[in-house]
Amino acid sequence: MKWIKRLFAVIIVFAVVIAAAYYFGTNWLADKAMNEVTSQLESSGQLDEVKSELNSNADVQAYLQDAKTADRSKLPIKTKEQATRAVLKKFSVSELADMQQKAQSGMTEAEQQELLRKVESRLTPEELLSLKVLALDELSK
Repeated sequence: MKWIKRLFAVIIVFAVVIAAAYYFGTNWLADKAMNEVTSQLESSGQLDEVKSELNSNADVQAYLQDAKTADRSKLPIKTKEQATRAVLKKFSVSELADMQQKAQSGMTEAEQQELLRKVESRLTPEELLSLKVLALDELSK
């Protein structure tokens, strides 16, 4: 009976360690990913260019329009860390890497629409709206 209690205690400790690693790991991953992308864009001098292009693109502005009037208190995703967790649950790391590679090398209009359909098919409307709000916040920085 004593060994069962010890086994149960070890399992609980192991579960807590895994949960903590997942929670803090996704926070670290979100920070690292954002820092990596931002530093790449800043070092190449493209950050301001990308922001101005996105701000002047009528299609992007139309797509983000509902995020401007969204009630932020009702959104399921409020931080970049939560967004990272949500996206990692819906997409594999290799899919995300493939999307990043395609975006860096340039995408045709058809590829952009295909990517948008893929994202919209995997995320709920509330999650998508939350990500739009976060994107709008990042664009306005």
